[in-house]
Amino acid sequence: MISFLRGTVAHVGLSSAVIDLNGAGMSVNATPQTLSSLRLGQEGKLFTSLIVREDSLTLFGFASDDEREVFDVLLSVSGVGPRLALAVLAVHEPEAIRVAAHSGDGKAFTKVPGIGPKVAGRIVLELAGKLVPHGTAGGTAPAVSAEATWKPQVVAAMTSLGWSEKDATSSIDKSLADSPELAENGNVAEILRATLRWLGQDGARAGNRVGARG
Repeated sequence: MISFLRGTVAHVGLSSAVIDLNGAGMSVNATPQTLSSLRLGQEGKLFTSLIVREDSLTLFGFASDDEREVFDVLLSVSGVGPRLALAVLAVHEPEAIRVAAHSGDGKAFTKVPGIGPKVAGRIVLELAGKLVPHGTAGGTAPAVSAEATWKPQVVAAMTSLGWSEKDATSSIDKSLADSPELAENGNVAEILRATLRWLGQDGARAGNRVGARG
């Protein structure tokens, strides 16, 4: 794996740069912010992530190791490729991404071109626990704010599936009435599954009531 490049900046374009490594030019894709820090003819250093495809090898460059780490974690989200992950970093600083993912702020991700509510909901759902703001003790949120951490993520996931925010919030509260331990654990995936399961059962009960009246 190529962890970083250090060499003379031979070219700076709109979306990529070329670093001269002792006569070998390495093309690196980067955000506008990172590219603006490079100067032609001067030494430049970029932390890198190599994306391997069947027909290509593509380098993505970052101004800091933290940016690269966030980029790599974003790639773990289904449907998020390197170009979209780079677009997120072009709009938000790494720490802002960590805070948005940790707090379930899907709206922050919709500010990125190419990301709508559905994809944003999937991002906050799949990044739960993977990106934590720096300085958060033990990598977890304080117990007092546990619900404030998981609930927005579950609501965002449900709205991405078609429910209104009001209905999603109401359904979560009702589904957890019989399973308070889920709320205490704060596992987003488990709470989402429990809520969807409750909605299915509730729909079946409603259907039975209609059938009985008929």
